Amino acid sequence: MSGHSKWSTIKRKKGAADAKRGQVFTKIGRELTMAARSGGGDQETNVRLRLTVAKARASSMPKENIERAIKRGTGELEGAALEEVLYEAYGPHGSALMIQTLTDNRNRTVAAVRATLSRHGGRMGEAGSVGWMFDHKGVIQIEARGKDPEEFALEIMDLGAEDAKIEGRAMEVYTSPIALHKVQQALEEKKIAYESAELAMVPKNYLELPPEEAAATMRLVEILEETDDVQTVFTNVDITDEVLAQLEAA
Repeated sequence: MSGHSKWSTIKRKKGAADAKRGQVFTKIGRELTMAARSGGGDQETNVRLRLTVAKARASSMPKENIERAIKRGTGELEGAALEEVLYEAYGPHGSALMIQTLTDNRNRTVAAVRATLSRHGGRMGEAGSVGWMFDHKGVIQIEARGKDPEEFALEIMDLGAEDAKIEGRAMEVYTSPIALHKVQQALEEKKIAYESAELAMVPKNYLELPPEEAAATMRLVEILEETDDVQTVFTNVDITDEVLAQLEAA
């Protein structure tokens, strides 16, 4: 157990920015629709839907909005024909980006992504060009409240997690995608609270950049996520406290 990506801090900052832009409900609504379309409307059997509903509730999305989005996915309500497209790209200073989108028009989406990358020192990559740098993982955020973080991490790994990264009392727990739901259930049965659980693209190795260069990459990530069709962007850049300070001051 070593290293730290500051994933939770970055996600909180990005989540706050999304809320200010007024896009969060639209983006989560699309995720709900796709999750219901691919796996059905039952949260007990559709793990992806369960995770997305939890995200929607954490963002204070109204219950009726959640239900409408799910019904669009199951076909009970009419909705746009969305598809998931994953783009691989290079950011500034040699960074790698995985850009997840939901779109009803691939041409519009790829044009918007390519233009944004070009304006901010990035470029599109070929399929497989950077994907090999990431692993698809379940990521659970937990605070080690009242427990020794190292011992707590080992306890959670005994529940089926693969690894954990610790800084202070904050912990990121990693699982295989298929084991995420099982570990969540085990945590809930043991009444262990966690902040969030989601599927993510986790870098195999982190790229260390000078603070200004790392901040430039994260600003590109934020601009990409302002694009209507972009759901989320993952990068392999290591984000230090100094970089976070620069982002928060911007």
